[in-house]
Parts: sequence; C-alpha cells; structure tokens
Amino acid sequence: MKQPEEYMKNTYKIIWTDEAYKNLQHIVSYLEKFWTSSEIRKFAKLLDKQLILIKKNPALYPYSNKSRQIRKSVLTKQTTLYYKVNDTEIYLVSLFDTRQSPEKLKLD
Repeated sequence: MKQPEEYMKNTYKIIWTDEAYKNLQHIVSYLEKFWTSSEIRKFAKLLDKQLILIKKNPALYPYSNKSRQIRKSVLTKQTTLYYKVNDTEIYLVSLFDTRQSPEKLKLD
C-alpha cells in the first residue's frame, strides 16, 4: 500500500530569477565577511528547508502587501523570500534584506 506522501507528489519546479540569485550572492558575500562558515551553513540549511516547504505547499505563505501574485515568506529577521507561483513553477523573485529601504524591493 502506498503512503499518503506518494499520492501527493508535487510537480512544482523552483526557478531562481536573476534578481533573487543576485540577492543570494550578496547575502552570502556579507556572511563570508562578517560571520563564520557555521553561520553560512545554518543560513543555507534554513533556506533549503524553506524552499522544501514552499515546493510542497506553495500557498503556505501569505500574499505580499505589494502584489496579490507574489507571496512573502520570512526566512530570518533580516531576510524575506518573495515568490510567485504558476501551474508548475515557483519563481523566486527576491531574497530581500529587510534592513534596506522598502522602496528598494524589486518584485518585477
């Protein structure tokens, strides 16, 4: 007999936009300068776990205040992940450093 998870296999593919990838590079660069490799691994594990949750249930997190097409997932106190979902893909739109001015947030 199949387990319930086998019936609910997800077909979503996660796609990093150029903006989200650039944001990730800036975050990792910052962590490399000011934090230990242990902290970088913790951040990477946290991001991986969050992406697994989003992939399993894309509607898990609320829509952002800026757009009803983009969802907002708080990763850490300083970092928020914004993503958009269509039928088969999840687009990571931005990994936003919340210490920045909100006007700098690009959700295009």
